[in-house]
Amino acid sequence: MKGTLYLIPTVLADDTAAQVLPAQVATQVAALSYFLVENARTARRFIKSVAPAQVIESLRISVIDKDSTEAQIQEALKAVVAGQDAGVISEAGCPGVADPGAEVARLAHKLGIKVVPLVGPSSLLLALMGSGMNGQSFAFHGYLPIERAQRIAAIKALEKQALSQHQTQLFIETPYRNMQMLDDLLTQLNPSTRLCIAANLTAPDELVRTDTVANWKGKLPQIHKQPAVFLIGR
Repeated sequence: MKGTLYLIPTVLADDTAAQVLPAQVATQVAALSYFLVENARTARRFIKSVAPAQVIESLRISVIDKDSTEAQIQEALKAVVAGQDAGVISEAGCPGVADPGAEVARLAHKLGIKVVPLVGPSSLLLALMGSGMNGQSFAFHGYLPIERAQRIAAIKALEKQALSQHQTQLFIETPYRNMQMLDDLLTQLNPSTRLCIAANLTAPDELVRTDTVANWKGKLPQIHKQPAVFLIGR
């Protein structure tokens, strides 16, 4: 019988496990001895924090990141095909959502492995929930282009889609480029378009605020190097 692949959510902010993770997560982490992780160092720290009895040195940990090939992922899943349960741990939040864990889950299904997602914090859904924007029709676009002309074109296209289809548009940016992104949003979007900034979600200094572009001008928060989600809509 094949093993089960558990998608294990992690915290979005340090020292928040007790507030954002259900007991099932710690129980499952404690029961596993094999993990497929995006980052070995942070995964080990997370495992020890929620399951202190785990002997980290005795665990098998395979790194699956954005550069991993399909062959490497299939190799990592061989033990699961052979009957061993395994857990997938992302760098932050829920595996499989804007995350290399999606490819692990895809290949697991292809190999006939049962995939079980566990409940935990998703920055995208938390941002959407708190934004007050349309939660019945929305799209996530990951990272916008780095090159400024292409990024501006993408921003304008997303705004057009948001306004014409009443569809909330979500995207993210590398944290150290957040302020450049905000500058482009304020200069390129229509003054009446609504913009939500959701940063440091679940942390004590969490920010979730939605306002028109016109009202944001001169009042931008300092979110340099802070994990953030941006949403535009009607």
